[in-house]
Amino acid sequence: MTDSASSPDFTTPRVGAWFIGARGSLATTATVGLFALARGAAAPTGLTTENDEFDDVPLVALDDIVIGGHDIYEVPLAAKAASLAAGGMFSDALVDAVRADLDRTDDDLRLIDLSGPTQQHHIDRMAADITDFRDRHGLATVVVVDVSSTEPLPADHPAFHSEEALRDALADPTQRVLPASAVAAAAAIQAGAALAAFTPSTSLNLPVLRARAEAAGIAFAGQDGKTGETLLRTVLAPMFTARNLKVRSWAGTNLLGGGDGATLADPEAVRSKLVSKNRGLHSLVGDDVVAPLHIDNVPDLGDVKTAWDHISAVGFLGSRVTLQTTWSAYDSTLAAPLVLDLVRVLALATAAGQSGAIAELGCFFKDPWGSDTHAFADQTAAYVAWVQRTGVLVRLAEEVSAG
Repeated sequence: MTDSASSPDFTTPRVGAWFIGARGSLATTATVGLFALARGAAAPTGLTTENDEFDDVPLVALDDIVIGGHDIYEVPLAAKAASLAAGGMFSDALVDAVRADLDRTDDDLRLIDLSGPTQQHHIDRMAADITDFRDRHGLATVVVVDVSSTEPLPADHPAFHSEEALRDALADPTQRVLPASAVAAAAAIQAGAALAAFTPSTSLNLPVLRARAEAAGIAFAGQDGKTGETLLRTVLAPMFTARNLKVRSWAGTNLLGGGDGATLADPEAVRSKLVSKNRGLHSLVGDDVVAPLHIDNVPDLGDVKTAWDHISAVGFLGSRVTLQTTWSAYDSTLAAPLVLDLVRVLALATAAGQSGAIAELGCFFKDPWGSDTHAFADQTAAYVAWVQRTGVLVRLAEEVSAG
Protein backbone atom coordinates (compact mmCIF):
# COMPACT_ATOMS: atom_id res chain seq x y z
CA MET A 1 0.00 0.00 0.00
CA THR A 2 1.04 3.60 -0.49
CA ASP A 3 3.04 5.41 2.17
CA SER A 4 1.38 8.77 2.79
CA ALA A 5 4.79 10.45 2.69
CA SER A 6 5.66 9.16 -0.78
CA SER A 7 5.12 11.08 -4.00
CA PRO A 8 1.85 10.29 -5.80
CA ASP A 9 2.03 8.10 -8.89
CA PHE A 10 -0.50 9.72 -11.21
CA THR A 11 -0.14 6.94 -13.79
CA THR A 12 -1.76 4.37 -11.47
CA PRO A 13 -5.59 4.26 -11.31
CA ARG A 14 -5.65 4.04 -7.55
CA VAL A 15 -8.83 4.61 -5.57
CA GLY A 16 -9.35 6.07 -2.12
CA ALA A 17 -11.61 4.47 0.48
CA TRP A 18 -12.55 7.19 2.97
CA PHE A 19 -14.29 5.77 6.03
CA ILE A 20 -16.56 7.83 8.26
CA GLY A 21 -15.92 6.06 11.56
CA ALA A 22 -12.46 4.98 10.42
CA ARG A 23 -11.32 3.76 13.84
CA GLY A 24 -14.48 1.75 14.59
CA SER A 25 -14.74 -2.04 14.54
CA LEU A 26 -16.08 -2.34 11.00
CA ALA A 27 -13.66 0.09 9.35
CA THR A 28 -10.71 -1.37 11.25
CA THR A 29 -11.68 -4.89 10.20
CA ALA A 30 -11.98 -3.77 6.57
CA THR A 31 -8.60 -2.03 6.79
CA VAL A 32 -6.87 -5.04 8.35
CA GLY A 33 -8.50 -7.26 5.74
CA LEU A 34 -7.46 -5.08 2.82
CA PHE A 35 -3.82 -5.03 3.90
CA ALA A 36 -3.86 -8.77 4.61
CA LEU A 37 -5.24 -9.44 1.13
CA ALA A 38 -2.70 -7.13 -0.48
CA ARG A 39 0.12 -8.96 1.34
CA GLY A 40 -1.25 -12.41 0.51
CA ALA A 41 -1.82 -13.10 4.19
CA ALA A 42 -5.53 -13.84 3.77
CA ALA A 43 -7.92 -15.25 1.17
CA PRO A 44 -10.64 -13.02 -0.36
CA THR A 45 -13.45 -15.05 1.22
CA GLY A 46 -16.60 -12.95 1.51
CA LEU A 47 -15.76 -10.46 -1.26
CA THR A 48 -18.39 -10.69 -3.96
CA THR A 49 -16.10 -8.84 -6.37
CA GLU A 50 -13.67 -11.77 -6.22
CA ASN A 51 -16.22 -14.20 -7.69
CA ASP A 52 -15.24 -15.80 -11.01
CA GLU A 53 -18.07 -14.06 -12.86
CA PHE A 54 -16.21 -10.75 -12.40
CA ASP A 55 -12.84 -11.94 -13.70
CA ASP A 56 -13.03 -9.76 -16.82
CA VAL A 57 -14.34 -6.65 -15.06
CA PRO A 58 -11.78 -3.82 -14.67
CA LEU A 59 -12.22 -3.40 -10.93
CA VAL A 60 -9.55 -1.53 -9.01
CA ALA A 61 -6.95 -3.95 -7.66
CA LEU A 62 -7.14 -4.44 -3.91
CA ASP A 63 -3.56 -3.26 -3.49
CA ASP A 64 -4.46 -0.06 -5.38
CA ILE A 65 -6.96 1.01 -2.72
CA VAL A 66 -5.67 3.66 -0.32
CA ILE A 67 -7.44 4.11 3.01
CA GLY A 68 -8.19 7.34 4.86
CA GLY A 69 -11.05 8.59 6.95
CA HIS A 70 -12.65 10.60 9.72
CA ASP A 71 -13.40 9.67 13.31
CA ILE A 72 -14.11 11.33 16.63
CA TYR A 73 -11.55 9.12 18.38
CA GLU A 74 -7.76 9.06 18.17
CA VAL A 75 -6.97 5.48 19.20
CA PRO A 76 -4.26 4.11 16.87
CA LEU A 77 -5.53 1.62 14.32
CA ALA A 78 -3.08 -1.05 15.47
CA ALA A 79 -4.37 -0.73 19.04
CA LYS A 80 -7.98 -1.02 17.85
CA ALA A 81 -7.07 -4.02 15.70
CA ALA A 82 -5.33 -5.66 18.66
CA SER A 83 -8.46 -5.24 20.79
CA LEU A 84 -10.56 -6.88 18.05
CA ALA A 85 -8.07 -9.75 17.84
CA ALA A 86 -8.30 -10.18 21.61
CA GLY A 87 -12.06 -10.60 21.17
CA GLY A 88 -11.55 -13.35 18.59
CA MET A 89 -12.36 -11.36 15.44
CA PHE A 90 -9.10 -12.41 13.78
CA SER A 91 -5.66 -13.55 14.88
CA ASP A 92 -2.91 -11.59 16.61
CA ALA A 93 -0.56 -12.83 13.92
CA LEU A 94 -2.65 -11.12 11.26
CA VAL A 95 -2.45 -7.81 13.13
CA ASP A 96 1.33 -8.20 13.40
CA ALA A 97 1.56 -8.89 9.67
CA VAL A 98 -0.11 -5.58 8.78
CA ARG A 99 0.97 -3.44 11.73
CA ALA A 100 3.28 -1.23 9.66
CA ASP A 101 0.48 -0.63 7.14
CA LEU A 102 -1.91 0.31 9.94
CA ASP A 103 0.63 2.73 11.41
CA ARG A 104 1.06 4.44 8.03
CA THR A 105 -2.70 4.65 7.56
CA ASP A 106 -3.00 6.55 10.86
CA ASP A 107 -1.36 9.45 9.00
CA ASP A 108 -4.37 9.60 6.64
CA LEU A 109 -7.05 9.60 9.36
CA ARG A 110 -8.46 12.93 10.45
CA LEU A 111 -10.23 13.91 13.63
CA ILE A 112 -13.76 15.23 13.16
CA ASP A 113 -13.53 18.76 14.49
CA LEU A 114 -16.87 20.19 15.60
CA SER A 115 -15.40 23.26 17.26
CA GLY A 116 -15.98 25.55 14.29
CA PRO A 117 -18.54 28.35 14.32
CA THR A 118 -21.04 26.83 11.86
CA GLN A 119 -22.01 23.52 10.31
CA GLN A 120 -20.86 24.84 6.94
CA HIS A 121 -17.42 25.25 8.50
CA HIS A 122 -17.52 21.57 9.54
CA ILE A 123 -18.55 20.51 6.03
CA ASP A 124 -15.78 22.62 4.48
CA ARG A 125 -13.16 21.09 6.79
CA MET A 126 -14.27 17.53 6.11
CA ALA A 127 -14.48 18.11 2.34
CA ALA A 128 -11.00 19.65 2.37
CA ASP A 129 -9.65 16.57 4.18
CA ILE A 130 -11.10 14.32 1.47
CA THR A 131 -9.79 16.38 -1.45
CA ASP A 132 -6.37 16.74 0.17
CA PHE A 133 -6.24 12.95 0.58
CA ARG A 134 -7.17 12.47 -3.07
CA ASP A 135 -4.62 15.00 -4.31
CA ARG A 136 -1.71 13.84 -2.13
CA HIS A 137 -2.09 10.24 -3.28
CA GLY A 138 -2.95 11.04 -6.89
CA LEU A 139 -6.15 9.04 -6.69
CA ALA A 140 -8.47 8.55 -9.64
CA THR A 141 -11.46 8.90 -7.32
CA VAL A 142 -12.50 8.61 -3.68
CA VAL A 143 -15.40 6.58 -2.33
CA VAL A 144 -16.72 7.74 1.05
CA VAL A 145 -18.27 4.95 3.12
CA ASP A 146 -20.23 5.84 6.24
CA VAL A 147 -19.68 3.06 8.78
CA SER A 148 -20.15 5.24 11.86
CA SER A 149 -22.42 4.47 14.80
CA THR A 150 -26.18 4.57 14.24
CA GLU A 151 -27.64 7.93 15.24
CA PRO A 152 -31.17 8.98 16.24
CA LEU A 153 -33.38 10.15 13.38
CA PRO A 154 -33.81 13.95 13.34
CA ALA A 155 -37.12 15.77 13.53
CA ASP A 156 -38.18 17.27 10.21
CA HIS A 157 -36.93 20.79 9.45
CA PRO A 158 -37.63 23.28 6.63
CA ALA A 159 -33.91 23.20 5.74
CA PHE A 160 -34.29 19.55 4.73
CA HIS A 161 -36.49 20.58 1.80
CA SER A 162 -35.01 23.84 0.49
CA GLU A 163 -31.50 24.56 -0.74
CA GLU A 164 -31.81 28.21 0.25
CA ALA A 165 -33.06 27.35 3.73
CA LEU A 166 -30.27 24.81 4.16
CA ARG A 167 -27.56 27.29 3.11
CA ASP A 168 -28.92 29.83 5.58
CA ALA A 169 -29.08 27.28 8.41
CA LEU A 170 -25.59 25.94 7.75
CA ALA A 171 -24.16 29.48 7.89
CA ASP A 172 -25.99 30.34 11.12
CA PRO A 173 -23.81 29.87 14.24
CA THR A 174 -26.92 29.29 16.36
CA GLN A 175 -28.22 26.34 14.33
CA ARG A 176 -27.14 22.71 14.09
CA VAL A 177 -29.78 21.31 11.73
CA LEU A 178 -27.92 18.40 10.14
CA PRO A 179 -27.15 15.20 12.05
CA ALA A 180 -23.55 13.99 11.83
CA SER A 181 -24.21 11.50 9.00
CA ALA A 182 -25.76 14.24 6.86
CA VAL A 183 -22.80 16.55 7.54
CA ALA A 184 -20.52 13.75 6.30
CA ALA A 185 -22.71 13.22 3.24
CA ALA A 186 -22.64 16.95 2.46
CA ALA A 187 -18.84 16.89 2.71
CA ALA A 188 -18.64 13.93 0.31
CA ILE A 189 -20.85 15.77 -2.17
CA GLN A 190 -18.76 18.93 -1.87
CA ALA A 191 -15.58 16.91 -2.44
CA GLY A 192 -17.08 15.19 -5.50
CA ALA A 193 -16.70 11.74 -3.93
CA ALA A 194 -18.97 8.75 -4.42
CA LEU A 195 -20.85 7.74 -1.28
CA ALA A 196 -22.08 4.53 0.33
CA ALA A 197 -24.29 4.72 3.44
CA PHE A 198 -23.74 1.49 5.34
CA THR A 199 -25.75 2.58 8.39
CA PRO A 200 -29.46 3.44 8.83
CA SER A 201 -28.57 7.00 9.87
CA THR A 202 -29.93 9.98 7.94
CA SER A 203 -27.11 10.51 5.41
CA LEU A 204 -28.69 11.35 2.01
CA ASN A 205 -32.23 10.68 3.22
CA LEU A 206 -32.97 14.39 3.10
CA PRO A 207 -34.53 15.73 -0.11
CA VAL A 208 -32.19 18.72 -0.24
CA LEU A 209 -29.04 16.61 0.10
CA ARG A 210 -30.31 14.04 -2.40
CA ALA A 211 -30.83 16.89 -4.86
CA ARG A 212 -27.31 18.18 -4.15
CA ALA A 213 -25.82 14.75 -4.79
CA GLU A 214 -27.67 14.37 -8.07
CA ALA A 215 -26.67 17.85 -9.19
CA ALA A 216 -23.04 17.12 -8.31
CA GLY A 217 -23.11 14.01 -10.50
CA ILE A 218 -21.76 11.60 -7.89
CA ALA A 219 -22.67 7.93 -7.67
CA PHE A 220 -24.18 6.81 -4.37
CA ALA A 221 -25.68 3.71 -2.79
CA GLY A 222 -27.40 2.77 0.46
CA GLN A 223 -28.79 2.12 2.93
CA ASP A 224 -27.91 0.05 6.01
CA GLY A 225 -25.70 -2.92 5.27
CA LYS A 226 -27.46 -6.30 4.94
CA THR A 227 -25.16 -8.83 6.57
CA GLY A 228 -26.95 -11.29 8.84
CA GLU A 229 -30.55 -11.73 9.98
CA THR A 230 -32.01 -9.49 7.29
CA LEU A 231 -29.92 -11.25 4.63
CA LEU A 232 -31.39 -14.56 5.74
CA ARG A 233 -34.91 -13.11 5.75
CA THR A 234 -34.60 -11.88 2.16
CA VAL A 235 -33.52 -15.37 1.12
CA LEU A 236 -36.23 -17.26 3.02
CA ALA A 237 -39.24 -14.97 2.54
CA PRO A 238 -39.41 -15.48 -1.27
CA MET A 239 -39.43 -19.25 -0.63
CA PHE A 240 -42.66 -18.97 1.37
CA THR A 241 -44.19 -16.73 -1.30
CA ALA A 242 -43.13 -19.01 -4.15
CA ARG A 243 -44.74 -22.03 -2.43
CA ASN A 244 -47.88 -20.00 -1.62
CA LEU A 245 -47.46 -20.53 2.11
CA LYS A 246 -49.11 -17.70 4.04
CA VAL A 247 -46.75 -16.20 6.60
CA ARG A 248 -48.68 -15.03 9.66
CA SER A 249 -45.87 -13.93 11.94
CA TRP A 250 -42.12 -13.45 11.77
CA ALA A 251 -40.59 -12.59 15.14
CA GLY A 252 -36.96 -11.73 15.61
CA THR A 253 -34.53 -11.11 18.46
CA ASN A 254 -30.98 -9.77 18.10
CA LEU A 255 -28.40 -10.05 20.87
CA LEU A 256 -25.16 -8.13 20.55
CA GLY A 257 -22.51 -6.38 22.60
CA GLY A 258 -19.55 -4.18 21.69
CA GLY A 259 -19.95 -0.63 20.44
CA ASP A 260 -23.03 -1.43 18.35
CA GLY A 261 -24.78 -3.00 21.30
CA ALA A 262 -24.13 0.05 23.45
CA THR A 263 -25.25 2.43 20.69
CA LEU A 264 -28.44 0.51 19.93
CA ALA A 265 -29.38 0.37 23.60
CA ASP A 266 -30.54 3.96 23.03
CA PRO A 267 -34.23 3.68 22.01
CA GLU A 268 -33.94 6.65 19.67
CA ALA A 269 -30.83 5.31 17.94
CA VAL A 270 -32.35 1.85 17.51
CA ARG A 271 -35.55 3.20 15.95
CA SER A 272 -34.04 3.66 12.49
CA LYS A 273 -32.43 0.22 12.62
CA LEU A 274 -35.72 -1.50 13.47
CA VAL A 275 -37.56 0.28 10.67
CA SER A 276 -34.83 -0.59 8.17
CA LYS A 277 -34.71 -4.26 9.17
CA ASN A 278 -38.48 -4.79 8.89
CA ARG A 279 -39.18 -2.79 5.73
CA GLY A 280 -37.85 -5.47 3.39
CA LEU A 281 -39.69 -8.24 5.23
CA HIS A 282 -43.04 -6.50 4.92
CA SER A 283 -42.35 -5.84 1.24
CA LEU A 284 -41.80 -9.56 0.68
CA VAL A 285 -44.55 -11.16 2.80
CA GLY A 286 -47.10 -8.38 3.27
CA ASP A 287 -47.89 -5.60 5.70
CA ASP A 288 -50.37 -7.74 7.64
CA VAL A 289 -47.65 -10.06 8.96
CA VAL A 290 -47.03 -9.66 12.69
CA ALA A 291 -43.31 -8.93 12.91
CA PRO A 292 -42.09 -8.00 16.41
CA LEU A 293 -38.36 -7.31 16.42
CA HIS A 294 -36.05 -6.70 19.37
CA ILE A 295 -32.41 -5.65 19.61
CA ASP A 296 -30.86 -6.20 23.03
CA ASN A 297 -27.46 -5.14 24.34
CA VAL A 298 -25.61 -8.08 25.93
CA PRO A 299 -22.15 -6.65 26.71
CA ASP A 300 -20.36 -9.96 27.34
CA LEU A 301 -21.08 -11.08 23.76
CA GLY A 302 -18.61 -8.48 22.52
CA ASP A 303 -18.59 -8.27 18.72
CA VAL A 304 -20.46 -11.55 18.18
CA LYS A 305 -24.08 -11.01 17.14
CA THR A 306 -26.72 -13.70 17.54
CA ALA A 307 -30.12 -13.45 15.86
CA TRP A 308 -33.10 -15.74 16.42
CA ASP A 309 -36.14 -15.78 14.15
CA HIS A 310 -39.42 -17.65 14.60
CA ILE A 311 -41.58 -17.89 11.46
CA SER A 312 -45.15 -19.16 11.57
CA ALA A 313 -47.03 -19.87 8.33
CA VAL A 314 -50.21 -21.60 7.18
CA GLY A 315 -49.92 -24.43 4.67
CA PHE A 316 -52.27 -26.75 2.76
CA LEU A 317 -55.60 -27.47 4.49
CA GLY A 318 -54.78 -24.97 7.20
CA SER A 319 -51.81 -26.92 8.54
CA ARG A 320 -49.18 -25.01 10.52
CA VAL A 321 -45.65 -24.56 9.20
CA THR A 322 -42.97 -23.35 11.62
CA LEU A 323 -39.36 -22.44 10.93
CA GLN A 324 -36.82 -21.30 13.51
CA THR A 325 -33.40 -19.95 12.60
CA THR A 326 -30.27 -18.99 14.51
CA TRP A 327 -27.58 -16.81 12.98
CA SER A 328 -24.40 -16.10 14.92
CA ALA A 329 -21.28 -14.37 13.60
CA TYR A 330 -18.84 -11.53 14.08
CA ASP A 331 -20.84 -8.80 12.41
CA SER A 332 -17.80 -6.77 11.39
CA THR A 333 -16.21 -9.67 9.51
CA LEU A 334 -19.49 -10.18 7.64
CA ALA A 335 -19.68 -6.50 6.74
CA ALA A 336 -16.01 -5.68 6.03
CA PRO A 337 -15.72 -7.49 2.68
CA LEU A 338 -18.98 -5.88 1.52
CA VAL A 339 -17.56 -2.45 2.34
CA LEU A 340 -14.52 -3.22 0.18
CA ASP A 341 -16.86 -4.47 -2.58
CA LEU A 342 -18.76 -1.18 -2.45
CA VAL A 343 -15.55 0.82 -2.81
CA ARG A 344 -14.62 -1.18 -5.90
CA VAL A 345 -18.02 -1.09 -7.61
CA LEU A 346 -18.73 2.59 -6.88
CA ALA A 347 -15.30 3.40 -8.30
CA LEU A 348 -16.30 1.36 -11.35
CA ALA A 349 -19.57 3.31 -11.64
CA THR A 350 -17.64 6.57 -11.43
CA ALA A 351 -15.21 5.43 -14.12
CA ALA A 352 -18.19 4.63 -16.34
CA GLY A 353 -19.61 8.12 -15.81
CA GLN A 354 -22.63 6.89 -13.87
CA SER A 355 -24.24 9.02 -11.18
CA GLY A 356 -27.19 9.09 -8.84
CA ALA A 357 -28.50 6.14 -6.83
CA ILE A 358 -27.09 2.87 -8.17
CA ALA A 359 -30.17 0.73 -7.62
CA GLU A 360 -28.40 -2.46 -8.70
CA LEU A 361 -26.33 -2.38 -5.52
CA GLY A 362 -29.47 -3.12 -3.49
CA CYS A 363 -28.18 -6.60 -2.57
CA PHE A 364 -25.82 -4.92 -0.08
CA PHE A 365 -28.55 -3.08 1.83
CA LYS A 366 -31.60 -3.59 4.00
CA ASP A 367 -33.30 -0.47 2.63
CA PRO A 368 -31.93 -0.06 -0.93
CA TRP A 369 -32.01 3.37 -2.51
CA GLY A 370 -33.61 3.50 -5.93
CA SER A 371 -35.14 0.02 -5.74
CA ASP A 372 -38.20 -1.70 -4.29
CA THR A 373 -36.70 -5.15 -4.86
CA HIS A 374 -35.80 -7.00 -1.64
CA ALA A 375 -35.58 -10.67 -2.67
CA PHE A 376 -31.90 -11.50 -2.43
CA ALA A 377 -31.72 -13.75 -5.49
CA ASP A 378 -33.29 -11.07 -7.68
CA GLN A 379 -31.03 -8.40 -6.19
CA THR A 380 -27.94 -10.52 -6.79
CA ALA A 381 -28.85 -11.23 -10.40
CA ALA A 382 -29.32 -7.49 -11.02
CA TYR A 383 -26.00 -6.73 -9.29
CA VAL A 384 -24.01 -9.25 -11.33
CA ALA A 385 -25.52 -8.09 -14.61
CA TRP A 386 -24.86 -4.44 -13.74
CA VAL A 387 -21.22 -5.02 -12.78
CA GLN A 388 -20.56 -6.96 -15.97
CA ARG A 389 -22.36 -4.38 -18.12
CA THR A 390 -20.58 -1.46 -16.46
CA GLY A 391 -17.25 -3.21 -16.83
CA VAL A 392 -17.81 -3.43 -20.58
CA LEU A 393 -18.54 0.32 -20.70
CA VAL A 394 -15.32 1.10 -18.83
CA ARG A 395 -13.29 -1.17 -21.14
CA LEU A 396 -14.76 0.55 -24.21
CA ALA A 397 -13.97 3.97 -22.77
CA GLU A 398 -10.39 2.87 -22.09
CA GLU A 399 -10.01 1.64 -25.67
CA VAL A 400 -11.36 4.90 -27.09
CA SER A 401 -9.05 6.91 -24.82
CA ALA A 402 -6.06 4.82 -25.91
CA GLY A 403 -6.89 5.64 -29.54
